[in-house]
Amino acid sequence: MLRWHRPLLFLSAVMAALALVFLILVFVDGRTLDGLPIWIKPMKFAISFALYSFTWAWLLSLRRRAGRVSRWAGAALVVAAFVEVALITFQAARGRHSHFNEVTSLDGSIWTAMGVTIGVLMLANLVAAVFVIVDRRADRVSAWAVRLGIVISTLGIASGGLMVTGVPGQTWAEDFAGAHSVGVADGGPGLPVVGWSTVGGDLRVPHFVGMHALQSLPLLALLLAALSVRFAVLRHEEVRLRLMLIAGGAYGCLFLLLLWQALRGQPLVRPDVATLAVLGVLAVTVIGAAAAALLPRREPAS
Repeated sequence: MLRWHRPLLFLSAVMAALALVFLILVFVDGRTLDGLPIWIKPMKFAISFALYSFTWAWLLSLRRRAGRVSRWAGAALVVAAFVEVALITFQAARGRHSHFNEVTSLDGSIWTAMGVTIGVLMLANLVAAVFVIVDRRADRVSAWAVRLGIVISTLGIASGGLMVTGVPGQTWAEDFAGAHSVGVADGGPGLPVVGWSTVGGDLRVPHFVGMHALQSLPLLALLLAALSVRFAVLRHEEVRLRLMLIAGGAYGCLFLLLLWQALRGQPLVRPDVATLAVLGVLAVTVIGAAAAALLPRREPAS
């Protein structure tokens, strides 16, 4: 870990500590917003950024040389993340919505500033990912994890745009510049902690799953490398690469399935027959492909 990006490791540690602070505040501060404790949202973002920054600290260590551009890209990720969480925390302390809120000029300014930080995160994310891919020090499994992660996370981030452009079935509250839910109004019954709607579609589900592909898939590559010490079949890079490609394809299909489900105004926890059928086909396909990838390789006859 001596080669890992230190500001990103620092960010990960700070966000992990903040997540614990926000968890305590959930029980100490009895205020709620949209039926959830007011400090749940800052806690979710702190946990997300803790994982996000830890992953990028490792990814940037895959480069042969750190490089000035990749170091600055990592620094930009740190600054943007701190600003984003600070703004969300400030609004939570005020008991106000942080996203889409344009009720007052201050709320609107904060929402605009958050849009800027999201743009910085996207750009720095893309620059850092490209540098990891083109550097020959990254092994094929890690390189493909980042490639697939870039594509899926870009789609996941783009899906968030549907919350502010609008889709059929959405209802926007007055003085709000967007909405999460489809088929119902925001603020209704939701899942514990995450708040995802249990009575209608929720675009936050595919947005969350998709945008974290660039963390999840590289972490899977790291896990496969760790498991290769214990399991002989995973010591072959070709096997790990096949498993990564299968995982990337499955992840992308899952994101599209969740997006399709949300756009039809269907809650995550109440899938219809069509959703379950597609999910079943995907699960069987992935399990079969993974089993085939793990089969012992036959040596060619002499």
